[in-house]
Parts: sequence; structure tokens; C-alpha cells
Amino acid sequence: MNTTSPFCSRGLEMTEETNKTQDGCLECKKKKDARWREDFPVGWESDNYVTRREMVKFLALGSLTIAGANAVVAAIPHVVKPSVMPKTRIALASSIPVGGSKLFSYPTAEDPCILVRQNNGDLVAYSQVCTHLSCAVIHNEKDNALFCPCHHGYFSVDEGRPYAGPPTRPLPRIKLEQEGNEIFAVGVEV
Repeated sequence: MNTTSPFCSRGLEMTEETNKTQDGCLECKKKKDARWREDFPVGWESDNYVTRREMVKFLALGSLTIAGANAVVAAIPHVVKPSVMPKTRIALASSIPVGGSKLFSYPTAEDPCILVRQNNGDLVAYSQVCTHLSCAVIHNEKDNALFCPCHHGYFSVDEGRPYAGPPTRPLPRIKLEQEGNEIFAVGVEV
């Protein structure tokens, strides 16, 4: 019994056996193959295949490179000498009353800091940048604390440690030296 293949555009008659083994006539197959190659022009002959061994070698070398880079970054602080912080005059000790504070910049003009005279008369200084989201902390004399108004974070004046609100890290402490009545900032403890 002869039938016409739905794949044959010329309407050629084909037997059922030929229709099962071939999807249309030879010319129709070539046209279909040509349309496919126009849509996806991949040169299979020039395509380079990556073997499993090459892929594993690439992944292993990439992982070793990243691990080596991490080791170098971790070793830098141990190898490089820390820079010497400048000695900067902040204020006169007599100008800051008990429970009072003074704002200053250290080690650069873009680094705001706060100097506080505690109730026992000791002077402490901290970075004014909150460790949560970098808002400026202010001295709250009533609570004897450093307060971050952005998210209601509180830091102790004694140690700069957070005790309320979202901050989890302490404020960087500014090292102080007193020469006579003058107070100098000489370093930062992180």
C-alpha cells in the first residue's frame, strides 16, 4: 500500500516500510537539515571537546590558585610593618569637664573621633563611627554611654563595647598620651 509522507514536500508516494525507516524522501531530509544548520551554525568539525581529565585539572588548579591568594591576603598583616600613626594634639585636659566630651579627627581629617572624660576623671577616646552601619555616635552624659541615634545602639564609655541595640563589635579605641595639660592621640586599637 502506498502513502504520502507528511514530511515529503513534493508529495512523493512511499511505501509504509520506507516511511517507517525514513522520515520523508532524501531531498526533504537535506532541506530540513539545511534549515537546522542555518538556525544553529555550529562547526562541529572545528569544535574542541574538553576531556574529563582536562576539566578536573582546570578545577584543581583554579582551587589551588584561590587558596594561595587567600593565604597571601591572610599573611600580609604579619609581613607588612604597621604604619606609624601621627601624634596629634587633641585638646587641653583642663578644657574637658567631668562627664564632658570633645569631637576631633584622627588619624586623618575624615576619621571622626570622640574624647570623653569619665566620672572618675579618666580620659578615653573612641572612633565616632558606629560599628553597625557607620552612623556617628554621640556622648550621652545622663547614661554615661556612647549612643548611636540611627538604630539606638549603646556603647560603654569604659571599654567601647556595645551593650544594647544592633551593634556587635566594639568601637575602635584611640590611644592617648598626656604631656602636662595637653592630650595627644598617638594610635588606634582595633
